[in-house]
Amino acid sequence: MADDLMKRPIDMQNVQRAAGVRLMIFDVDGVLTDGSLHYGADGEAFKTFNVQDGLGIKLLQEAGIQTAIISARRSPQVTARARDLGIDHVHQGGHDKLTPFNALLAQLGLTADQVGFIGDDVVDLPILSRVGFAVAVPNGRQEVLARAHYIAANHGGRGAVREVCEFVLRAQGLYDKTMAQFLI
Repeated sequence: MADDLMKRPIDMQNVQRAAGVRLMIFDVDGVLTDGSLHYGADGEAFKTFNVQDGLGIKLLQEAGIQTAIISARRSPQVTARARDLGIDHVHQGGHDKLTPFNALLAQLGLTADQVGFIGDDVVDLPILSRVGFAVAVPNGRQEVLARAHYIAANHGGRGAVREVCEFVLRAQGLYDKTMAQFLI
């Protein structure tokens, strides 16, 4: 993953967009997960989250960048994962993602230009088309890919979130400082 990122040409507009991010919002299915739903015998749905993506979110938070989840599906697994990662702003249930997005901006006193969002499907377009740093996963719907500023090299649930978190940290000059705690 890191080697592939180093070989990609740097788009300075994306660096500038990511440099302004004060809040990073994540979709869940297809972004924080690979989009698969597994059902147990009792009908309980299971989701698989990527640990490296989770650390990326924690690194953003440590750097002072707020994080949020806005998901169309309601899931107790998402509630648990958000709690585990310390994500305080979580909205689940409903294809209208724009209303919770606008409420979050008002609550945090931010403008849409100060927000990054990563999504994969058409329900993400209302937010994706408004934020300062719009990100898609490479297996996202064509309509989403066409409107994204940045398309991750990695798929949802397979490192896309970590990649984007590190891109934001680098754009803000915070990557080395954030990583220093691990390079003892």
